[in-house]
Amino acid sequence: MSDVARCPTSKEQYAVKVEIQPDVRDLAVRLGADVPYALKAVAGQLADDPDLGEPSGLPGILNVTVDGDMFDNCPDLSVGYIREPDRVEIRFLRVAPATEPTTEPAVEAREREQPADPAAAALTVRQVADAWHRITSWLKSHAPDSYAALRPGADSPALAALEAELGIPIPIELRTLWMLTAGDDGAGGGGCLPGNMALLDLDAVAAHHRRRSDAQSHEDVFNADRPEEERITVWRATWIPLVARRPSDGASGLYLDAESGYLGSWSRYNEPPGDVLDTLVTYLEEAADMLEAPALATRDRPGLIDGTLAWRSGITPALESRWRPAAD
Repeated sequence: MSDVARCPTSKEQYAVKVEIQPDVRDLAVRLGADVPYALKAVAGQLADDPDLGEPSGLPGILNVTVDGDMFDNCPDLSVGYIREPDRVEIRFLRVAPATEPTTEPAVEAREREQPADPAAAALTVRQVADAWHRITSWLKSHAPDSYAALRPGADSPALAALEAELGIPIPIELRTLWMLTAGDDGAGGGGCLPGNMALLDLDAVAAHHRRRSDAQSHEDVFNADRPEEERITVWRATWIPLVARRPSDGASGLYLDAESGYLGSWSRYNEPPGDVLDTLVTYLEEAADMLEAPALATRDRPGLIDGTLAWRSGITPALESRWRPAAD
């Protein structure tokens, strides 16, 4: 009897390839013994139904919620992924909040979050995510202590609370970064960004913004009696603190201007703020470039002290003998 060709089932015919970012797999292990299994189960579901998720607060990112009660050691999870015609890429994983905020109707909240140009916003989301994945992949392979110091991503309620505290919307590029990593606790006294700067956690962001705004209010009292050309500006309401020289030291750092989209420098010593002329995307991309090709680095040189990333510009004389340049 001759063989008869079997028609593929709908699953076999339409299943798409599902990829999980390495740092997402690593985070899954840290969140609970059964979280990797739950993540694998979600990947299987998405292979059969890539449109399973619902739109998230990030353009181009869909979200699936996992009921942790279905597994022995697994919290409720929020899984974010990018849907393309022939593939799905899981890029976000975090513990889902116990309850969703009810301060505004869901439809109104979604309308408030819609960007003016969804295509441009979706591109920004991918650029930030790609640059950050390059940075964390390097850290995981070369500087495990620095990688371990990164905090998990923030959820939407935490970002909404921070927005309310700041009094301004969080730009999409910063929202994306904080959903990937909501702060750097630092390793060896410094963070993983050039100059050994550390990404501020959300509480520190709110505290620095409040403190700097108070400093500006103090200056405004005197500005009222100063000629316009002599008025002092140490802070603007649209500036969002981003990184600091040290995780526990708020003496100076960089902010993101939510209005212009550019970074600038700040100092608690009321030094004039300076423009960095980088967007968050270009800042992260250059950091990733310098890590992957140290010999071509221009602004700073990455190196290692034991299992910690240490950028050359931030090395003190006491640590110079222990510092080793990163290899290409």
